[in-house]
Formats: sequence, C-alpha cells, structure tokens
Amino acid sequence: MTNATATPPAVPPSVSLFRKRLRKFRTLKRGYWSFLALVIAYAASFLLPLLINNRALLVRCQGEYYCPVWTGYFPASTFGQKGIGETKYRALAEEFRARGGTDWVLLAPHPYGKNESLLDMPGYPPHKPSWEHPLGTDDRDRDVLARLAYGFNLSITFAVILTLFSYTIGVAVGAILGYFGGRIDILGQRLVEIWTAVPFLFTVMILSALVTPKFYPERHELAQPAFWLLIAILGTFGWMGMTSYIRGEFYREKAKDYVSAAVATGASDFDIIFKHILPNALTPVVTFTPFYFVAEITSLVSLDFLGFGLPPPTPSWGETLGQGLQLITSAWWLVTFPTLALFLTLLLVVFIGEAIREAFDPKVYSRLR
Repeated sequence: MTNATATPPAVPPSVSLFRKRLRKFRTLKRGYWSFLALVIAYAASFLLPLLINNRALLVRCQGEYYCPVWTGYFPASTFGQKGIGETKYRALAEEFRARGGTDWVLLAPHPYGKNESLLDMPGYPPHKPSWEHPLGTDDRDRDVLARLAYGFNLSITFAVILTLFSYTIGVAVGAILGYFGGRIDILGQRLVEIWTAVPFLFTVMILSALVTPKFYPERHELAQPAFWLLIAILGTFGWMGMTSYIRGEFYREKAKDYVSAAVATGASDFDIIFKHILPNALTPVVTFTPFYFVAEITSLVSLDFLGFGLPPPTPSWGETLGQGLQLITSAWWLVTFPTLALFLTLLLVVFIGEAIREAFDPKVYSRLR
C-alpha cells in the first residue's frame, strides 16, 4: 500500500498594496463613477472643435473640398461671399442650400464659436436662452454654451498642469528636507516660511498688469501668456503645503529597516530618496490631489472674476460670472449656468477625493500588512 504524496495547499498570488487600494476604490461607487464621468467629459472636451465651432467641418465648393476646422482661416472671398474678414459659414450653408447644386457645407452640431459675437441677432445683448442658444448669450452676444464648454476644458487643463508643476516642486523639496534633516531642514523650513509671507494676490495683480497678450494677425487670435504666467505664479506659491506632508513622511520612512538596508548596500542618496522612500511616501500626494484640484479651479475662476486672470476673449467661467453679477437682475442665465457648471465639476472632484481618501486609509491597508 503506497502513501499518496500530500499536495501542498495552493498559495494565493500576492497582491500589491496599490492594487488592493485600487480595488477598494472601485468598490466606492460614488467616487468611482464620478471619476469615470469627469475623465470622459474631459476627454470629450478635446473634441469640442468638432462639436461646437463656427467654422465648418467640411466645405465642397466648385468641385474642391476645404476643411476650415483643421486648416483655419479662410477669407470671405474664397467662397464668393461679399465683405471682408473670415467666411461666415452658416450664411454660406444657406446660400448653397438656396442655390442648389453640388456645393454644400457641413457644420458642427452647435455651429457657434467660443469668441464669436453674433451681431446679426435682433435686439440688444444679452439674449435669453432659446432653441438656437440653449444657455443664452452674454453681453457681447457670444454663445454661453460654447464659452462654458471650452471653459471646462481650460479649467481642468489648468488644474492638471498646475498640480503637476506644484507637486513636483513640493515633493522634491520635502524629500530633501526630510531625508537630510539637520541644518538643511532648518534652513529650508525658514526659507519656506519667508516665501509663505509673500502676498500672493498682490503678486498676481502686479504681474498681470505688466504682461499683455500678443495678437497674431495670421492666426486671428490672441496668445495667452497669462495662462503660463498664472501657472508659474500659482505653482511657486502652491508647493509649500505638500512639502510639509512629504517631509513628515520621509522622517518616518527613513527610520525603517529597508532604508538601512539600502544604505548598507551602498545605494546613493538619489536612489534611496526617489526609488526606495518616495514610492512609500506618496499617500499624501494621492489623497490630497483631488482637493488640490478644487482649490486650483476655484482660484482660476476667482482671478478671472476679479479681472486678474486669463486675458479676454479667453472663454472663462469667472469672466461670465462677472458679467452675470453686473446684469444679475436682467440676465439670470449668466450667473445660473456658470455657477451650475462650477458646482457640478467641483462636486465630482470632491466625490473622487473622498473615495481616494477612504481607499488609501492606512487603517484599511497598511504598509505593515
């Protein structure tokens, strides 16, 4: 009688800490679906030139094809229109339709531009919401739906770039202070405190007054130096909060055995900081990122509202809110719709932040488990 060899119990595959937290995040439906909704909306906003644009998507004229949405400016004389300036594609579509034949114009689903003044509308601006303009027009007869849609893309892009810029500085400075400690930490902390005392709003106001947007005639548009200027200003002021968290994480992590083992093997300070300690010290970065998004979007809207943000005619929620405040009794839609867009965007980001904070809670999944 032979003894059967006992089969050892199957060992479940190891799951990384990040994957455990990601699974936890997916179970938090409110935050997870908010994340998907925001990502999909932001990705779709890059298709706005195909969805909301006063330039035609495609024009067939006298056997030739033109793509104004891609190639840009075409003078009115290109398609036989009278007058000067750029071709009016909605009028051109009506002319081709009335004339008959093989010429046609393919317009965007919402054929109005973000900076286009609709001077042919009857009466005086702003105009109330209508079938053609679901969110109405502003005090320059520009379509509010177009401006809010492009403003959403601009706001999220601004927050993404600013977060990356600020966190890069904050994480690097905090890592150096927390890892080396001693005199470097003391001197760095004093410099951070001095920089914190610099008046932020006055700095923005002074630099915004000194820098003026440049006009490019060949592209018929304004450059936006204020966009990168605001990124630089807010970034140089916004990194200090994250520095304190990363500094504390490094003080805690560098006392652990794996750091001593890395030092014993002869690893360089750079490798220990960025390859060993930093991956284990990113919990504050991930947790605070959504809430930092909220602060940056609010800062941009506030600066635009005060007139120290992006230069006109950049589509901005804050600029539209400023118009609505001046016309609050006669143009309610200029306050209601930008406020609603801002509220929904920030609500989604806050839901995401709450879910991330719960998923990364060390009481649920600790590094020591």
